[in-house]
Amino acid sequence: MSAVFAKRWMIVWAGAIVMLVLVASAVLRPAEGRSTKDKGAVNVVLYDAGGDRVGHAKLKPAGDGETRVQARITDAAPGFHGFHVHTIGKCDPAAPAGPFTSAGGHFSLAGQTHGGHAGDLPSLLVMEGNSARLEFVTDRFEVADLRDADGSAVMVHAGRDNFANIPPRYVSTTSGQPGPDSDTLATGDAGSRYACGEIEAKDS
Repeated sequence: MSAVFAKRWMIVWAGAIVMLVLVASAVLRPAEGRSTKDKGAVNVVLYDAGGDRVGHAKLKPAGDGETRVQARITDAAPGFHGFHVHTIGKCDPAAPAGPFTSAGGHFSLAGQTHGGHAGDLPSLLVMEGNSARLEFVTDRFEVADLRDADGSAVMVHAGRDNFANIPPRYVSTTSGQPGPDSDTLATGDAGSRYACGEIEAKDS
């Protein structure tokens, strides 16, 4: 092998090694911002009362006290469904008061009523194929707020949420008074709890 030929092969091999190093570092290097983007995020699997997985949600810090919520439903009746964060991270389908009532009421601060609860979220619109996607940002809570001593729960309701938006000209059928009654002010009349996913306490 001539010295010129050997030199050419050395140049080719050196170039190949450099290319391999560059490709490997591009593949192995985390995407820019990934380590901070998902830091502190929680993934929630949603189950119905029969124990079937019907969707999932992801809640992650979005900066400046905000939280990004992403939800995907894969099996629910078409139409609008109430969507909330509840106060306790326990999704018991056999709870005595009804499926998932173990999760307590809506996540809220003192004095808040429905429509203004910190855990009141935009409604899910399920399409004819029984699926839905929803993504939004809220400044009403941070992920850390939901991971308190007893955790929290993400809840999908069977019915529509009216956000207690009942004008005073309507008279409540239960209280006989104009406007929303106590049940509406607590739940938005979203009906039974269709699906639930637990957000565990931080130290659990």
